[in-house]
This record gives sequence, C-alpha cells and structure tokens, in this order.
Amino acid sequence: MSTNGTEDRRCEALGQTGLTARADANMERFAGLVARTLRAPVALVSLVENGRQVFPGMAGVIGQWAEHRQSPLSHSLCRHVVTDGEPLVLADARLDERARATPAVAELGVVAYAGMPLTDGDGRVLGSLCAIDTIPRRWSEAELTDLADLAAACSSELRLRLASRAAEDARAAAEAARATAQANAALLLRASQEMADTASVQDVRQRLRHLVTGTLTPHYVGLSLLRDGRLVRVPDADAPYAIEEAYGHYDTGAPYPSARALRDRRMIAIPGREVLAAEYSAEAVAAFDSLGLASAVCLPLIASRGPVGVLMVGWDRHHQPDLVEQATLNALASYTAHTVARALFLGERITVARQLQSAMLTDLPATPGLDSAALYRPAATDDMVGGDWYDSFPLPAVPDRPRESSLAITVGDITGHDIRAAALMGQVRSMLRQAVLDHPALGPAAALTALEHACLSLRLPATGSILHARLDHGDSGWALTWSNAGHPPPLLLLPDRSTLRLDQHDVLFYPGLGHPPRTDHRMDLAPGSTLLLYTDGLVDRPGRDVERAIGTARELLATHGDRPLPELLETLADELAGPKADDDIALLAVRIPPSPPPSYE
Repeated sequence: MSTNGTEDRRCEALGQTGLTARADANMERFAGLVARTLRAPVALVSLVENGRQVFPGMAGVIGQWAEHRQSPLSHSLCRHVVTDGEPLVLADARLDERARATPAVAELGVVAYAGMPLTDGDGRVLGSLCAIDTIPRRWSEAELTDLADLAAACSSELRLRLASRAAEDARAAAEAARATAQANAALLLRASQEMADTASVQDVRQRLRHLVTGTLTPHYVGLSLLRDGRLVRVPDADAPYAIEEAYGHYDTGAPYPSARALRDRRMIAIPGREVLAAEYSAEAVAAFDSLGLASAVCLPLIASRGPVGVLMVGWDRHHQPDLVEQATLNALASYTAHTVARALFLGERITVARQLQSAMLTDLPATPGLDSAALYRPAATDDMVGGDWYDSFPLPAVPDRPRESSLAITVGDITGHDIRAAALMGQVRSMLRQAVLDHPALGPAAALTALEHACLSLRLPATGSILHARLDHGDSGWALTWSNAGHPPPLLLLPDRSTLRLDQHDVLFYPGLGHPPRTDHRMDLAPGSTLLLYTDGLVDRPGRDVERAIGTARELLATHGDRPLPELLETLADELAGPKADDDIALLAVRIPPSPPPSYE
C-alpha cells in the first residue's frame, strides 16, 4: 500500500472505526449473513491496514487464521479491492494472473473469490466484504447483488462508527470549553443532553431554538444545510419565519454572511446593520430586517467528512460575543455539525436497513389450489426499522407421500427497530428455511426447535415471536399444521363467514431460555376458508386493548373476507393500524378457493 496523504487519511479513518484484529459482534453477523446468503464456506469482513489485513468479522475460518484474525498483505486478495476501489470477482483465482501468485491460493485454499468495497463517507475504501469458496465457482448476478447490498449495509455501519467517534470528539471539545468558561458550561452540557438522542435534522433544528440561553440568549437561531452546492434553510415547524419561505435556499457564492462563513470556514460576525449593508447584498439586509435583528454571527458547521451547513445566531440588540462566548459558540457549532452528520448517517443507515428488510420479503410462490397475498407496511416513524417478516415457499415432496403438495408459511417479529434487527431477521428467516427444507417430513414445531438450537450454537441474539405453519394437500383436501412461538393468534375465516381464533401457542422465541417444548396443532381446512397471519403491529398500539383489537380484526375479516386478498389486507391495515402506524406490520393471507358447484349434465 502507498504511504501518500490519501493513504494516511484512509488509515486514520480505519483507526477511528475502532475495528482491528479482534472479533466484533456486528461484523461477525455480516460475515455470517454473507456465508449463509451466498452459501459460501468462508466469508470475511476484511479491513486493510498498513502492512496487514485484519478480520473483525469472519465465518468458516479455522486454524491460525481464525486464532490471529489477520494475515500479511502478501496473502490478501482484498487489498486489490482497496487499491482498485472496485469489486473483485474471480471464479478461479488460480487462473488469474495477479491473484494466482498470492500465497492465499496455496496456503489458505482460496479458489473462488467475490469481494465488494467497504467505504467511509468520503468514498475511501477501508476493506472488503468477501465470500470465498475452495472450489471453482461462477458467482451468479443475484449472489453478487446480495453481496453488494450487504456491503452497503456494512459500509453504513462503518460510517456510523466514524460519525459516533466524531461526536465523541465533539463532546470532549465541549468539556474542554466548560473547564475554561464556567459561565457557559450549562449551555454545552445541555447541548450534550438535548442533542444526544436526536434522530433527524428537524429534531436538531427544533432543539437549537431553546438551547442557547444565559447572556447569549438570542432572538433567532437558524440552521441551513449544504445540499448539492446550495444552502437550504431548515424551517422550524413550531416557530415559522417568513424568511425561511421567501429565502429558502441560496448559492454558496451568494453575498450572504452565512454563505461567506461556509466559504471561509470561520465565524462571520455582523455587529450591526450598517456593516451588513456595506459588505453584503440588499437581499441579505432585507432578510436581516425581517427577523428584527440588530447583530448576529454565522458559524460554519464542519463535520468529519466536511462542511454540512451553517448555524446563524442573531440578537435583537447590539451584542458582540467576547472571546469566551466565541469559543462557546464555536464549540456549539462543532457539536451541532457532528450531530447533523450523525442524523444524516442515521437516515442513510435506516434506508439501508429498509432495503435489507425489503430484500428479504420475497414474492409469494404460485401454488395450485391456493390463493395467497402478503403486505408489509413500515412504521410511520423513520427511525422505527423493524424485524417483521413474512415468508412462503413450497416444500419438496416426501418420499412416502409423493402425491401430496405442501407449502410452508411464516410470519415473525424479531425484537428491535434498527439495522441489527433487520440483519437478525434475515439470518433467522434463512436458518428457518434451511431447517424446514432439510427435514420436509417434520412438522413446524421441529423446525422451530431446530432454529432455536442453531441460534444457541451460533450465539445469535435473536428473540421475538414466530408463527410457522405448513399447508398439506392430499386426497382429502388441505390441512393446516402450525406451531406458535408466542405470536399473535392466526385468524381463520370459514366458508359460512364465521371466524375462528387459533389460540394454541407456546412460549416466545427466546433461545436463551433453553429448549422449551414446541407443539404442533393440526386442522383440516374446508374449501372457501381464508387463513390470516399477522404481526403485532396490526393490533398492538399504545392505549389500545389488544384483545379488543383482535376482535375487531375478526369482524373485519368476516365483513370483507370475500374481497380479493390484496384488497382485504389493505383494508385490514387501513382500518386497524391507520396511516401512521407506530410499528411495522406484516400480513400474510392464504385462501382455499370454494369448490365449484356440482354439475347435473
């Protein structure tokens, strides 16, 4: 690796992630997810340092490499991903001119390799998320797409770590200011308390209005963000200002003090209107007057990856901050910058989590003799990314029952509302599928038990609720067999429009409890029946009685049960959860079409 300034900054960013040749729980999960999703014997989260590559996340590695979690760069194919800044995909490394000389081929048994770049917020490649096989293998487009999506999620995790580190540095700077400026200590302390849990830029904007007090108490606090080369004002919904509509955005080169603060990357003070009129545009003066200001300062917001906007603090009286107040305002601006950057990164991370979750919600299979439909609705709150999912897939024929056809169906809810919950959900879904497909003759309870054993063995911290079932079709029609691990009860609409609530259930899915008994329940389904599975977001809301909500769901199912299934699910979600649900919702419905009327010809 080179040692120029770019490489130095890359290594500095790598060090700020806090990851090295030690196991990291989140990185281990990404490696495990790659191994399971691509069915690869080895998967690595490889970070390329100066002189070695380290593996904070790995799956399938044994021997000294597993013990030391590192290798020299001479053994690294991932370094080519870092050097080139592009994916590296090899069906057989032994046939590649550059790769075949790498000792990894001979000593580690690396044959097939697929690696995707892991990047920070500035696009620097820190390492690779890679899948490895010990035999030649042509990686499919779907496998490479899944690997790229997982690399994007892993990169988002790295960026969040960098943003969190920057926020920690900002907090340290705030504490230093507190030590030298006791009069403004309360301001910086409150900034730490108020902004630590902000989840969006709008949260930051609203809290800033009430944050600055004491001798600095301003008449106006404004926030503008840098977007596509322009400064865009962030309006405060609780305290609207005409300026934020009339002058909603402007170029960074505009004759405004805030634009100049961003260009010069320093505080710009406006001690009075006469200075503003002499040095800036008539529009800037009009904006100043519309706010009723007599003096102001504009501070650039510089985060770890560069400028993100401008903070403006204005007074309706003459006020020229002294050196201590300037230091305090600069510290506040620094903290605000990193908080804004963290909010932006959080938004990006949530987007990646939603994409990861959406990728797991596959299309339902077409099943002869059955109609089915599914619906997923995310929570209205942006940061509530959940672990809800549905699944349906055909089961292979059982040798002693070759004429039967079977379908597996599942709904589940993994505890949590973040990318970790989405990643755990993906792992649990894949592991449950594997347990079912490995033993198609066994019932749902056996599959859930196998899943719990696997989670215990892998120390996978997945908890929640799961309803897993199978539909079997034989000479006598369709039969439902299900096992309920603490999930809301399925609802069954019968041909006579009455409903049943299938209450039989066992304890929650919680592998840490040991091996609780799991039981199967079975019933025949008559033609014209509709089965509804759902997650708790449909019926569980603050201030609502869950039992009453389930009763309402039964009434709606009876009333609208003859509608097409997609329309039925939309109606249930609209009526029970409304347009702004507090939690995400997954619904799955299966209908056995009614028998055709007898023919008398």
